Amino acid sequence: RPRAGETVFVSGAAGAVGSIAGQIAKIEDCRVIGSAGSDEKVEWLAGDLGFDAAFNYKTVPSAEALAEAAPDGIDIYFDNVGYDHLEAAITHMNDFGRIAACGSISGYNSVDPAHPRPGPNNLAFLVRKRLTMRGFIVSDHGERRADFRTDMERWLAEGVVRSRETVLEGIEQAPAAFLGLFNGTNTGKMLVRLAPEE
Repeated sequence: RPRAGETVFVSGAAGAVGSIAGQIAKIEDCRVIGSAGSDEKVEWLAGDLGFDAAFNYKTVPSAEALAEAAPDGIDIYFDNVGYDHLEAAITHMNDFGRIAACGSISGYNSVDPAHPRPGPNNLAFLVRKRLTMRGFIVSDHGERRADFRTDMERWLAEGVVRSRETVLEGIEQAPAAFLGLFNGTNTGKMLVRLAPEE
């Protein structure tokens, strides 16, 4: 429920989901900050997509980048990454802020139960700041699909929303494409184009 003038932070903002979430927040007249894993992706966010600020989390710690980019705090956090990004966002959230937990890709490969990846160590802020954190799965909102499609088709046609695809050629590239999602090799939607039939 973004409101005009609010500050929205989107992690994994150069991916298919994050890039659209950030652009919708811009359409709602919010100030948008995005994180991404390369300088090229940061340039795409702040340039082509019109984010108000973006940072490379591989070169600047998320907490430090948010302190600079959001000196007045964050009202909404759209979380695709989890862990250190979530901890940094919680630290910088304003009272009554909202967190949409869409993913935790930075921890999906943490499979060693003897050494689990540490989670945010500042969850006490959820109480003190009266934050709301809720899981977000798009399939829970099927009744809004038709409206979303109508809006998105119009926004894409008008150039208000832009998309990008990373395309690998041939079905044999499917494993590389899948693994690339975890390594951040894609910008926008990761696709595999099947070889044409002979």
